[in-house]
Amino acid sequence: MSTDFLAATPQVEAATGVTGLAWLLIAAPAFGALVLFLAGRRANAWGHLLGCLTVVAAFAVGLTIFLHTLGLAPEQRTSELNLYRWIPVNALQVDFGLRIDPLSLTFVLLITGVGSLIHIYSIGYMSHDPGRRRFFAQLNLFVTAMLILVIGNNFVMLYLGWEGVGLASYLLIGFYQDRPSAATAAKKAFLMNRVGDVGLALAIFLLWTNLGTVQYTEVFARIGELSPGTVLAICVLLLLGACGKSGQFPLQSWLPDAMEGPTPVSALIHAATMVTAGVYLVARCNPIYDVSADGRLIVTIIGTITLLIGAIIGCAYDDIKKVLAYSTVSQIGYMMLAVGLGPAGYALGIAHLLTHGFFKAGLFLGAGSVMHAMNDDVDMRHFGGLARHMPITFVTFGLGYLALIGFPFLSGYYSKDAIIEAAAAQPGWRGLVMGGLAMLAAGLTAFYMTRLVFMTFFGEKRWQKLKAPDGHDYHPHESGASMTIPMIILAFGSVFAGYLLTQSHTLAGWLAPTLGELEEQHGGALPESAVAGGTLVLSGLGVLIAYLLVGRRPTPVQRPEPVAWPVQAARRDLYANAINEALVARPGTWLARALVFVDNKGVDGIVNGMAALLGGTSGRMRRMQTGFVRSYALSMLGGGVLLIAALLAVRFGTQ
Repeated sequence: MSTDFLAATPQVEAATGVTGLAWLLIAAPAFGALVLFLAGRRANAWGHLLGCLTVVAAFAVGLTIFLHTLGLAPEQRTSELNLYRWIPVNALQVDFGLRIDPLSLTFVLLITGVGSLIHIYSIGYMSHDPGRRRFFAQLNLFVTAMLILVIGNNFVMLYLGWEGVGLASYLLIGFYQDRPSAATAAKKAFLMNRVGDVGLALAIFLLWTNLGTVQYTEVFARIGELSPGTVLAICVLLLLGACGKSGQFPLQSWLPDAMEGPTPVSALIHAATMVTAGVYLVARCNPIYDVSADGRLIVTIIGTITLLIGAIIGCAYDDIKKVLAYSTVSQIGYMMLAVGLGPAGYALGIAHLLTHGFFKAGLFLGAGSVMHAMNDDVDMRHFGGLARHMPITFVTFGLGYLALIGFPFLSGYYSKDAIIEAAAAQPGWRGLVMGGLAMLAAGLTAFYMTRLVFMTFFGEKRWQKLKAPDGHDYHPHESGASMTIPMIILAFGSVFAGYLLTQSHTLAGWLAPTLGELEEQHGGALPESAVAGGTLVLSGLGVLIAYLLVGRRPTPVQRPEPVAWPVQAARRDLYANAINEALVARPGTWLARALVFVDNKGVDGIVNGMAALLGGTSGRMRRMQTGFVRSYALSMLGGGVLLIAALLAVRFGTQ
């Protein structure tokens, strides 16, 4: 296997010329974050501009490198730039190095391109927030860490970026520090991500222990030297890390709570970048997963479960951001399903990741525009009839909605439907189950997104009867240019990105040097025509049912109670928090209490008991030291008598 991989892998060259500027990708946003953190309040007046300019500069550098690399032959598109020796410890030699290849450049353009639009959007969205400078500093820190994650040339660099985005997301989710709910959500995200991070760290330890290296090129070339059991363990541990960062089952429950952060955070972190890090990890480690069919199967199972539960829960929420959050959980499930299919799905997963970055970021920004106009209210039952008041938001949001549900010839139609067809093309029960559940989730997606659109933009203007959460009347209005222009640009991506990326295998051909050639499969359990037609029919049924239940009926301002058990279960996240509490949190608490008891009564008891014994004994012996000579003489006499008696006893006892 290692020989085949070496033969198929292009020669990695040292980065020179234009690619030698790759260090600027990290340096630009890092400089912005450093200045904004150190300058403090002195940067309040211009900090947002610096934050935007540094990310735009990183995008310009990334685009320049991309255009240069695009003109090279496929075998010349991979290069590395080693900046300095980072960890020189005996056999562990780790460089602070960057890897420029089609996969990393794809993520660089997504992170910096969509990130630039979200930074610009944030100028208007955060214009009246007193913490705007701090917000942009943390946003730049996140972009820096995410870029380190995707362009590092070894697993330790990846882990550095991995932990960096975890820290930045913790800060951004808990940005509103005066809200207990935000603090709780930030801690929950941080702790649940730590569970996944332990898996990633153990996988890196296993690679180092068995191969003696953490460099991508060396690990991927020698992975065939490991036993199948070891490779499977590495695959599972890598997947655990991916589940934590990408909000996949069973670590998905932190992602919806993370909506407590400002809406631009939701768009950047929880739609376009951080939550896709798990997909990147599996795709980057494709040589490892290629040698473990069981490892790929586990990835597809996790992806299938996640895409279904995310779609189910999304049907029950009235919070516009949480509906979009569970939609994100579901759509990343599609991506994980795709990359779990191996060579038949790596490029498809990345394609959906990119199109999703456009339309989901646009949807979150559209939701932020609605909240901006509705005094930060997120309850869709308080909306209605906003299409006339917010025409730009309505059109851009509508295009993102159509792309998400897979409307023909929009982005999601090309990327998501391709994943469903690839899953259904798998042989036997796998194709039937994975393809069928993916089709069902597509129908549910159409239902909950249509419900969201009707409740927000159509029907009765329910906000006229209510007071906003801050006690004022609602006065919905269109957002300013700094917010609408990024939404319009993302809407174009929602319409055209899927076609441009998937037709004639444009993206698959670009990624081939990193992910291998896309393998098309046919003759699965479900015919291709039945899959394509069935997906459209189920999506159409989802739209129709939502129209009949929401579009043709008045929406009550207050959520109906009580509701049927399935709805109640979905509103409680299918009891994910309760399950985590019962299986992990409470046993952990009980174990901690038991260990504390053992420590206090056992370990400390023994130590303290020995100390008390010695102290008591010495105290009693100290009383014998009276200072009187006659007492000492009497003691000596008594001791002598006892010694003579013992000697006599031994003497007569031996005769």
